[in-house]
Amino acid sequence: MKNREGIPMDLLIHVQTNKGVTLEELGQHQKVMLVFLRHFGCTFCRESMADISQRKADIEATGTIIVLVHQVSDAHAHKIFGLYDIENLHRISDPHQELYQAFQLFRAKWYQVFGLRVWWRGFLAGIINGHLIGPEQGDGWQMPGVFIIQQGKIINKFTHEYASDRPNYVDLAACKIQGS
Repeated sequence: MKNREGIPMDLLIHVQTNKGVTLEELGQHQKVMLVFLRHFGCTFCRESMADISQRKADIEATGTIIVLVHQVSDAHAHKIFGLYDIENLHRISDPHQELYQAFQLFRAKWYQVFGLRVWWRGFLAGIINGHLIGPEQGDGWQMPGVFIIQQGKIINKFTHEYASDRPNYVDLAACKIQGS
């Protein structure tokens, strides 16, 4: 059964973070920022983790709790998140991408991952800004996204048109409208 926003209610009720708390429990009294990441070898995933780390206090100051959704084991994710000083955030391991699908984050088309604009942003993020690229750790075709949820409703979101899109996490948490 889905609520009015199309979120499967059983996900909100049953999916728990690494801290044993459900998404429904987290979203009852505060906003939840669900950040769906690409694979950990992705330059843009690394950039996202660095952005979240750098802006974590600003995001949380909006009354928003951050939950990272990733595609590898929780133990491996803990190590990766430790490199960015975000290992203490709530996180959900979704290796079968069931949450990604439930939030309608689909696999990319070729141009969304390898188009000219993606290559240019990859050069800037990877080479110029030092996020580099690593071995694929998850589904390299999975598209990311960010959803702000409160009391079972999506109140703001950013769905990537290209793998290289870079959301403003603070504006999203503050519920300023962005392209989706």
